[in-house]
Amino acid sequence: MSADESSPRQGPVPCRIVLVETHYAGNLGSVARAMRNMGMSDLVLVRPVARRDDTQAVRMAVHAGDVLDNARIVTTLEEALAGTSQSAATAARVVGPVREIKKGFPRDIIPAMVEFATTDRPVALVFGPEPSGLTTADVSLCHHVVKIPADHTYSSLNLAQAVAICCYEMRLAWISRAPRARPVPATFESQDQLFRHLREALEAVGYLFGEKQETLMHGVRHLISRMGPEDRDIKLLHGLARQILWYVRTHPGEAVGLAPEEMPERFPREE
Repeated sequence: MSADESSPRQGPVPCRIVLVETHYAGNLGSVARAMRNMGMSDLVLVRPVARRDDTQAVRMAVHAGDVLDNARIVTTLEEALAGTSQSAATAARVVGPVREIKKGFPRDIIPAMVEFATTDRPVALVFGPEPSGLTTADVSLCHHVVKIPADHTYSSLNLAQAVAICCYEMRLAWISRAPRARPVPATFESQDQLFRHLREALEAVGYLFGEKQETLMHGVRHLISRMGPEDRDIKLLHGLARQILWYVRTHPGEAVGLAPEEMPERFPREE
């Protein structure tokens, strides 16, 4: 359990803002300002097109220049999410296997995320490039999808506006959170390593097969991640995957399951 039971009203909000391939320098500055207004300073830029030292970025940041100066630049979203406990992607439309991800308005999703936020394991809000938004692959790395309920006649928000709305909701949820001891959540990278291990085990016993294997694995991933596993849970599931792989490798003559060519396109439902 976390030893920190102090009131969340004190200190910064443990939330990381991740911007993927931001095109316009003015948005970088405006995002930095919105973050500073809401008590956040952890900004990560994934393959930015715009430069943070651009005159427009500096001008729009006003008194939040330090947020821009200290922003980390990385090449992958996985790097940007390293060390976080929960993440939410902002997306107007969700297709493919990521449809299983929990979706909702900021006020529905963010308070649940805050329950997993700690000083050393922040939560993250992920925003895509202005012209196109996040890809399905990007969204699949997150625990939740947030959609801002803008009017349907003009639902496209400016990037900085979207960040400001979500940062406000994050701060509101953080200062409203009851001060109590909480379990320490597992980090993004430890969960991601577990999912790779589980995938290997599930492939070994023939659970993942055919055209639906990505959908199946995505379902497993989000079944586990939305429960907010702790480090000890991750270790337990690694042990499960290890035992499955050990059995398959040490009992090669035994039929663990159907061979891929014998498997039906779909299994019958249980009555």
